[in-house]
Amino acid sequence: MSLSIKNLSVGYRQQALLSGIRLAAAEGELVALIGRNGTGKSTLMRTLARLQPRIAGEVLLSGKPTQDFSKTEWAEQLSIVSTDAVGVSHLTVRQLVAFGRFPYTNWLGKLTAQDLSKVDEAMQLVGIAHLAHKNLHETSDGERQRAMIARTLAQDTGIILLDEPTAFLDMPNKYELVWLLHRLTREKRKTIIFSTHDLNIAMQGADKLWLIADNRICEGAPEDLALNGQFNGIFEGSNLNFNDTNGEFLIRHRQTTPIFLAGKGKSAFWTQKALERNGYWVKPSDSPQNEPLSVVVSSDGLTIRWTLTKNGQTTSFDSILKMMEKMREGLF
Repeated sequence: MSLSIKNLSVGYRQQALLSGIRLAAAEGELVALIGRNGTGKSTLMRTLARLQPRIAGEVLLSGKPTQDFSKTEWAEQLSIVSTDAVGVSHLTVRQLVAFGRFPYTNWLGKLTAQDLSKVDEAMQLVGIAHLAHKNLHETSDGERQRAMIARTLAQDTGIILLDEPTAFLDMPNKYELVWLLHRLTREKRKTIIFSTHDLNIAMQGADKLWLIADNRICEGAPEDLALNGQFNGIFEGSNLNFNDTNGEFLIRHRQTTPIFLAGKGKSAFWTQKALERNGYWVKPSDSPQNEPLSVVVSSDGLTIRWTLTKNGQTTSFDSILKMMEKMREGLF
């Protein structure tokens, strides 16, 4: 199953936020829709899900225009997890997941043994089987998000859309969730599209990025877009910078004071990070004692020492924190 977007324009009241969109998502592919807040990510996701009308263009599901599917047929093809919170009191995790089977039930909404098996399998896949009888209001944000994904898996659609699924999660859960989505594309051959403004997380797990910048969308592997310089548009007008050599996202610190650094390995690496964050222009040196301002990082195998020298005056520290505190105060 594949999704094709041709000359699509999306927006509200015939006012297009994005126009001329041409994108594709293949079976078994994890796609991240990236862009700053207000660029149209949610609008595009809602349009793809048929929750709001297109202004122009078309969306094809395996070659068939999406508007040609009946409501029931569409519910069997595509499912969506929105940013809206689930506000039903005393609903258990299993009951929420079971909602995914309603497109397949009769007019009474009765679940068959096969439906219940799909529900249990979905919970097992996302690692929440042990939460089946727990009330939703007793679960964490990460657990609720997994339950919502389990609902889409129980719905058994080829296409899954997720609008900002990591928005309210802590850092470990953000990465765990994206890894889960990546695994589902491989194991279940789902086509999964999720929107996010977190470029770093998207680059870690997505097969393809749909990147919104300058009121247009381009697509490609994360590495291709990095090599082509396509990320620059996201950070325009901000204090952020993307280093296309090592893939780091950096705050643009004004570095005016030169300082010479001597040392090797990760201790020197993190020392340089701290100095640059505090406005120092770091230069490597093999003879720092001859420089007006320098730091030497040394280790005896057990402890690390930082020796700071300014105009012949030397002070040693046992942590980067203590050294930087003294440097900011000028007490060295």
